[in-house]
Amino acid sequence: MTTTQEISLHPADNERLSNLCGQLDEHLRQIEKRLQVEIANRGNQFRISGVETSVKAACAVVEKLFASTANEELTAELIHLAMQDASIDDMLVAAPQEPEPPVAIKTKIGLIKGRGPNQQAYLKKIVSHDINFGVGPAGTGKTYLAVACAIEALQTEKVRKIILVRPAVEAGEKLGFLPGDMAQKVDPYLRPLYDALYEMLGFERVEKMIDKGIIEVAPLAFMRGRTLNDAFIILDEAQNTTTEQIKMFLTRVGFGSTAVVTGDVTQIDLPSEKMSGLRHVLEVLKNIDGISFTFFGARDVVRHPLVQRIVTAYEDYEKKHPTE
Repeated sequence: MTTTQEISLHPADNERLSNLCGQLDEHLRQIEKRLQVEIANRGNQFRISGVETSVKAACAVVEKLFASTANEELTAELIHLAMQDASIDDMLVAAPQEPEPPVAIKTKIGLIKGRGPNQQAYLKKIVSHDINFGVGPAGTGKTYLAVACAIEALQTEKVRKIILVRPAVEAGEKLGFLPGDMAQKVDPYLRPLYDALYEMLGFERVEKMIDKGIIEVAPLAFMRGRTLNDAFIILDEAQNTTTEQIKMFLTRVGFGSTAVVTGDVTQIDLPSEKMSGLRHVLEVLKNIDGISFTFFGARDVVRHPLVQRIVTAYEDYEKKHPTE
């Protein structure tokens, strides 16, 4: 059941109101995303709609943040901390949600929608969570849909850049002996991501965005020491990360960023003595709030019908021969 509440902020100071809302209302969008509400304003009059507990929490946060505009310039970090300090998660209680329309991603080739309930749920989770895992066999759309979400986030200015990351297992992550610059060294390992980008944006536009640094490609080893703010980061083939690498990657995610980790735990190329970071992290983080998990199966395969049968056959075989 949705409700609406109106609040007036005083004094009606345009500079303070601009500070509160942020450039292109990015601060309001941050509150909306975290609390699952809609915020509309005209001047110092704010109208907040959503589930009653979320609306109350949002009103409290908006009023608190407006008070702080008298003394400081608001940033994404300060808004995040304000919501943490207000114990927002404790204020929100489970409430029945009205059915939402399926998420549709706008791209050059038209609208991209999830096929079936699992893909649709995956898209909704990416839109509403900062860290997301998509796990399942090849052909289930987990990487393709993540790239679509990244492009939409960039085009709607929710992020400033897209970062594509993949463990270069076949080269042992020692890329120095390969010819070319960094992008050329990693290209073979990022081909599925590039193919999706080219299809949705066109070859020339993708190349220009890479030249400008709006789209960045990097091997996982080169993420160490970085903090990635206002970015959409996709880690593909995560089953080939080590436990240390995936922990390092997840702790790089900064404010205003969304991360999607995709992989297939049945196709691990790591040496047998090394545990897959993806398999490990699914156990470590399974009960952490704010992280989404989507698990795909054979029924979600959207490639050739034979691919679905192949995946099913392997699943059946592994159930009968678990020790092999």
